[in-house]
Amino acid sequence: MKKIKLVDGTPVFALRAPEARMLDHHVEGYLTNGITINDGDVVLDVGANIGVFGVRAAQKGKNVKVFCFEPIPEIAETLEQNATLIGRNQITVCKYGISNEDSVAEFTYFPNTPALSTLHPEQWDIDPKAFQNAVKGTMRNPPDNMKWMKWIPTIFSGIIAKQLVKGRKQVKCSLRTLSSFIDEQKLDRIDLLKIDCEGAEWSALQGISDTDWPKIKSLVIEVHDTNGRLQKVKELLTEKGFTRLHAESESGLESTAMFNLFALRS
Repeated sequence: MKKIKLVDGTPVFALRAPEARMLDHHVEGYLTNGITINDGDVVLDVGANIGVFGVRAAQKGKNVKVFCFEPIPEIAETLEQNATLIGRNQITVCKYGISNEDSVAEFTYFPNTPALSTLHPEQWDIDPKAFQNAVKGTMRNPPDNMKWMKWIPTIFSGIIAKQLVKGRKQVKCSLRTLSSFIDEQKLDRIDLLKIDCEGAEWSALQGISDTDWPKIKSLVIEVHDTNGRLQKVKELLTEKGFTRLHAESESGLESTAMFNLFALRS
């Protein structure tokens, strides 16, 4: 863990500096298509990783309260450091994952690329070249503060991808439902629910009870579109009263099955 600066000079603790800057780039993509954070908002960040989204959310307005969920212990420790760095008790760290039931599960942790850590590593086995394509797309369309990546020939994307997933570890982590958390915290509203949990988004949504859905004002979800999952999530959100839905691929990830889904009520 080391302290770095993001593109605007904001200091954060990171496990991997390039990855932290890449995560910051993803944050920009989440806060589009009508997704906003205002003074006093309550934000839930499922799949918080080291907390870059939480840090940026806390900067968006006065008295913004962010609850960050991260099950991998090593990543959660860095998240806690960033919560302390922000101060003012704006970020609350919850060291467990979100699913459709309270349980314990085995996660795959990738030390060389912590953001890839997942409960569902099999998603990359469905298409063995999917991660390589994601790396190649990022090399072709890097964030503004990482333009040097364009100088690396994309022919090396396969080698880079293999290095990033090298040394994977199995880690047992706790899981809870969102509704059990909402009940525990006595939350009467959630202005933004952000979900980026590497293939476990459907299970996370299934852990929201019918009585809690009306409390959620807006969502942004990274959806891994395998077996028609994107359409299933759209149908679920429509059923729960979200009328403004928009899905898009991030620049550089058009050749993957990953989409950002934005949902708002009228």
